[in-house]
This record gives sequence, structure tokens and C-alpha cells, in this order.
Amino acid sequence: MNDNSLPLGYAVEAPRLLVRPEARTYEGRHVSMSPVDPEGDVDELFECSHGTTQIEQLWTYMPYGPFENKHQMKIHLDGCAESTDPLFFTVTDKASEKKTGMVSFLNIVEVHQTIELGHIWYSPRVQRTMVNTETIYLMLCESFDHINYRRVEWKCNTLNEKSRQAAQRLGFSFEGIFYKHFINKNRNRNTAWFAMLDDDWANIKANMKKLLYGRQDRFSLTRANKPLLRAEDSGEAL
Repeated sequence: MNDNSLPLGYAVEAPRLLVRPEARTYEGRHVSMSPVDPEGDVDELFECSHGTTQIEQLWTYMPYGPFENKHQMKIHLDGCAESTDPLFFTVTDKASEKKTGMVSFLNIVEVHQTIELGHIWYSPRVQRTMVNTETIYLMLCESFDHINYRRVEWKCNTLNEKSRQAAQRLGFSFEGIFYKHFINKNRNRNTAWFAMLDDDWANIKANMKKLLYGRQDRFSLTRANKPLLRAEDSGEAL
């Protein structure tokens, strides 16, 4: 309570150092993620994300793409390489040794220790593999374990059911919808918000490691993480 008997949030020490995620190569067992190299990445990224209507559906909810040709995608990648927020990475699938998608850290607020994972897309050929799970695992390890942030966000179009399901499978709790959040490709976008807190991470991390590196027999990350998700309508003051 303050001097007027109004409730306050618990005290939080200001971070000693203002740090950001590193623009470096992150190595996992199934994937690696490296800062974007437009010249070196464009051929494989274009090939894995273009060519048929079915493949190009991956761009439906993205603010860009599909691209008319490699040159247009190269221009996009040039911008990604120059950007620091979002901080973009190219994801390589180690099984095929092929570049297979992209991710980014964005909305990086050092003073509040919050960050978002977004601009996430992968080739359909790696769906239902360990690619997305380990990529997000590496990003969460960077966010919580290395730079010690308090909150990691995930946002997507409310119509993007695959992204909404992926968020909760990975341990992000649904927090609500921002209606008429912005206009995407001349269409309205309502945005579903999800977040994971540092308090959530230890148990979620254990579940992800069990799937990625332990015995996988009949192990469901969705079922394991479901009890850890925070209630949607919780109004508890913290």
C-alpha cells in the first residue's frame, strides 16, 4: 500500500546492466540459428518457401511475402540484416543441412526486461519436426537464462490457429485479444497475446528438454505444459 492506502505492485530492482540478445550463432542438436546473411541465405530460403500455392500459404499471416522472385526476397533480407529490432536469424535444419526458415527477437525493452519472439516462419517440410521446438527453446534460453529477462511475448493474428496452438504447446499463456490492432495487407488484424514469465520457465524448460533430448515415447509437450499455463481471466494483483 502507498500512503493513501492504494495497492502497489511488488518492488523490483532496476537491472544492473541493460542487455540485449546477442547477434550470434546459436547451436542446438536439431537446428542452428544465425544472423541473416542475405547473399548466403536467399537461395535456400526462397526455394523452401516458394513454388506452390500450398507452400506459399506460410506467408498468409505475415506482413510481407510471398516474394515475386529471389531478387525481391534479397531486398527483404537486406533489411532484415540491417535491423537490430527486430533482430533476425536464419534457421538451419541440421537433419537436411538446409536453411529452412527465419525467426526474430523484437520489441526489446531492456529497462523492463521484456522481449517478443516473432516473424517466425518455416518451410512446410519441417512441420511436425523438432525444428520449431528447439528454435524457440534456444531463444527462451537466451531470454531467460542468459540476459535474465522477466517476460517473453508471443503475438499472432487471432485467425492463425496454428500459431495460437503452437504458443500454448510451447508454454505461452493466453492473455487476451487486441481488437483492430493494425491493418495487415489491407485487412483487419485482431491480435492474440501470449506470454511466458520467468516464474514459468523452469518447469517449461524441463518439459522442453525432455521432448528434445530425453525419451520421447508418448510424451506430449502440449499435455505437459497445459497445467502450467496461467488462467486467462486471472485478475490477481502482483
